[in-house]
Parts: sequence; structure tokens; C-alpha cells
Amino acid sequence: MNSEKVISGFFIILALTLNFGFFIGDIEVIAYHSVYELFAAIVVNLIATIMKLGDKTQTGSVLLATSFVADLQLIAAAVVWGVINMTSVMTPELFTAVVSLSGGALIANIISVTLFVGETLLLKR
Repeated sequence: MNSEKVISGFFIILALTLNFGFFIGDIEVIAYHSVYELFAAIVVNLIATIMKLGDKTQTGSVLLATSFVADLQLIAAAVVWGVINMTSVMTPELFTAVVSLSGGALIANIISVTLFVGETLLLKR
């Protein structure tokens, strides 16, 4: 068993599940989306990105690209949430932008997990 792959897979899948946990729920109900879960998703996504930096394969490059996309969108969601809270009252219409950005990150994380599982299945024993 390759412990590096286990740890990397753990963070890639944890990033997906945290992102999904934040995204799921009515898009306009702010109470369904925790700021702490968004923060955890950002931190775990950044850790997963750092772990993907050493992979020199073609698949590793695509995994890193998907991770950059997820990081960018989750950070943008947090910035939008912060700016809206500092400048005006959070309304359901404004909050949909935050959830939509996390949805884009969710798609990137799904692609990342799919590529990771596909690469793992192709490895020769």
C-alpha cells in the first residue's frame, strides 16, 4: 500500500465531501450553508492542492488544474460572502452567488476525484 496515495486520496475526497456539504440545501436559505463548513472546505482544498504539487504525470497536471479551479472558486465564494456582509445586508438573492461559486468548485472536485480513481484503477500491481 502506498501511504502517500492514501493520504492524498483522503484529502481529495474530504475536499469533495466538505464542498458538497456546504453546497447542498436550498440555495436561497442562508441557514442551510455554514460559514465554518465553507472555511473547512477552503482549508482542505488548499491542503489537497499542496499534495498534488509533486505529481509530474499528465494526470497529475490535470488534477492540479482542477484543484486550482476549486480553490479559486471557494476563495471567491468566501470573498463575496465577506464583502456582502461588510457592505450590505445578506439577502437570498445575493447569497445565491456564494452558493453558485461553491457549486462550480464542487464540479471541479468531482472531476478531480474521478481522475484520481481512474488513475488508481489504471495502475499496474
